[in-house]
Amino acid sequence: MDNHSFFPSHEGMSLSDLSGLCGAELAEMSFSSRIVTGIASLSRAGEGELTFANSAKSIPDLKKSRAAAVFVTKRLASHVPADVAALIVAAPQSAFARATAVLVPSAVRPLRLSSDSGVSKAAHVDPSAHLEDNVTVEPFAVVAAGAEIGAGSVIASGAAIGSGTRIGRDCHIGHGATVQHALVGNNVVIHPGVRIGQDGFGYVPGPRGLEKVPQVGRVIIQDHVEIGSGTTIDRGAIDDTVIGEGTKIDNLVQIAHNVRIGRHCVIVAQVGIAGSATLGDGVMIGGGAGINGHVTIGDGAQLAALSGVAGNVPSGALWGGQPARPMRGFLRDAAEANARAFGRKDGKKGGKDT
Repeated sequence: MDNHSFFPSHEGMSLSDLSGLCGAELAEMSFSSRIVTGIASLSRAGEGELTFANSAKSIPDLKKSRAAAVFVTKRLASHVPADVAALIVAAPQSAFARATAVLVPSAVRPLRLSSDSGVSKAAHVDPSAHLEDNVTVEPFAVVAAGAEIGAGSVIASGAAIGSGTRIGRDCHIGHGATVQHALVGNNVVIHPGVRIGQDGFGYVPGPRGLEKVPQVGRVIIQDHVEIGSGTTIDRGAIDDTVIGEGTKIDNLVQIAHNVRIGRHCVIVAQVGIAGSATLGDGVMIGGGAGINGHVTIGDGAQLAALSGVAGNVPSGALWGGQPARPMRGFLRDAAEANARAFGRKDGKKGGKDT
């Protein structure tokens, strides 16, 4: 990695300690005292740096690696150069992630702009707000009347915490984020620019045109949730919008009013989930997918990127396409459409020249 980095190098950890931490087998014990201080990609890693190789596609770079050590599967271990330490593990990328959290701890959570602790003189905290010990409120943040913030939490510069909002312990509310009408659990990370608890989109036809339906629900965010930059989570209309424990939400996701998301879900960038949809536990949604309102997606279902979900999805299903349907049918339809557009089974050219 370049000498210039926004994340300081670690003082160093032996491969013996690192392998124990990550559950890896050190292929050659003579490397046990070798020290690693940082991380890098497989193609760029050099002296003192740790990397990983995940699949056969990595073999060309793996054979040329100059890293101090590399996490690999048992099948890839034979391709590791003799002067590079092989750390054998079933899931190299997962082990690498655990090691990175130790070697570069400052990258685990959003970086703060201020090194000061406590409440900045340039912040505004209403006298009726309750802050537990060791809460940091950075310059130009606002904490409104009756808000409660748990010990160890950070309210970054420019963030706004609405009246009566509760933030749990060891949370990080990013720069410029807005959190209102919300109950937030412990160890929640909200990245910069997130908007939580704004109006849901509710209108009904009336004699003078569209009439606004007041949105009086809340947003409930359970423990260990992470929400990416620019995401918007609307408060409920009457019921609550709920984000389940351990769920990870990428940047630029829209979650509408009354949506209920289960535990340990993964929602990738630019997904839109319409009002009153329900997601079970462990649901995974690829980027750019759209979920219709009032549908139910069962536990463990996976939806491919750009899927358009119009109806209920069974538990454990793997769906894709527009409209979304079982993946086998979607791939068959896509293959047939491709054949019609670019050729025929008899080998004769089909369609117009391009």
